[in-house]
Amino acid sequence: MKAIPLIIVLIAAGSAFAAITTVGRFSTGDMSGWEEKTLRGKKKSVYTLVREGEHNVLKAESHGSASGLIYRIKFDSRQNPILRWSWKVSGTMKKGDEQSRAGDDYPARVYVVFPRTFFWQTRAVNYIWANRLAKGASVPNAFAPKNIRMVAVESGPANAGRWVAEERNIHEDYVKLFGEEPPRAGAIAIMTDTDNTGEDAVAWYGDITLSAK
Repeated sequence: MKAIPLIIVLIAAGSAFAAITTVGRFSTGDMSGWEEKTLRGKKKSVYTLVREGEHNVLKAESHGSASGLIYRIKFDSRQNPILRWSWKVSGTMKKGDEQSRAGDDYPARVYVVFPRTFFWQTRAVNYIWANRLAKGASVPNAFAPKNIRMVAVESGPANAGRWVAEERNIHEDYVKLFGEEPPRAGAIAIMTDTDNTGEDAVAWYGDITLSAK
């Protein structure tokens, strides 16, 4: 997917929050604050709340499509660096390739966006369930190498069909990836997309939180 248009639409005002903030309250069926953003000329991925066990989760389906959900919130990653979430995928992309535009599709991804005065200076850390990239590795995005760095939090189909809980230090990741101190973050986004490979993908997202530790 072409990531720059997604970044542009993420620039927005947010709100202050306490030590722990639940950005995605999917387990309670609450989708307030989340906005759908589509890419011009692209089919929409479908996001719906579904019941799994005793909780609701967010299900994402992509059939050659690319669109995301965005939660706009301003925060200082020095004060609230810890991002936690859970996710599950049905599988990865057979044609997926993190280092090519033709293969820039992922069953699941979570963005943290750092807007600046000018949109072309906006940066984003993109946590992906990678197709080929080794777990823990990072690469520039094929469409926006100066603006987006992708981190393979999970990789391959080995854990497909299982819920996996994740935790990342956003501030440390940004400094490592971009070699500079970050500005205030401006949004969290999720996306399941298969517009470049034309394949199908299904993913599920659990609650997403930000906290000081």
